[in-house]
Amino acid sequence: MSVVYYQTDRDDLLVSTMRARAKARAALRDRQVSLCVLDEQWPLSYVLLSCTVVVQDEFERTVDAMMRVRELMADMPMPEDIRPVVEESARREDRVLLRLQPYQSFATPPRHVYKPQDNVGLTHDLGQALPWA
Repeated sequence: MSVVYYQTDRDDLLVSTMRARAKARAALRDRQVSLCVLDEQWPLSYVLLSCTVVVQDEFERTVDAMMRVRELMADMPMPEDIRPVVEESARREDRVLLRLQPYQSFATPPRHVYKPQDNVGLTHDLGQALPWA
């Protein structure tokens, strides 16, 4: 498991990675993958997505995805004059695009102790698998 940035494209999730990385090699070997999305708020909860994956070797789409990731990271639009730098990075790193198509999700409710009284009745429920729709 590794940390990745992703973005959405309609119902799909897009992840840019190097062709030589384990993620890309695993996606070529087995089209079934999972993606764990952590909540950014405490107490931590997560959604685990079961997906089919396609490795796309389309340079312009990969660069588009890399540009969007930079926008997410910077929380602002990237100027077009940055695109040649991103293209060079994509070529040098031999980047591909993973297109994940979720078909099921598994969520777990958060449980946390904020004060001693919270220990009374604290339960650890099972999560629930839901179809992705």
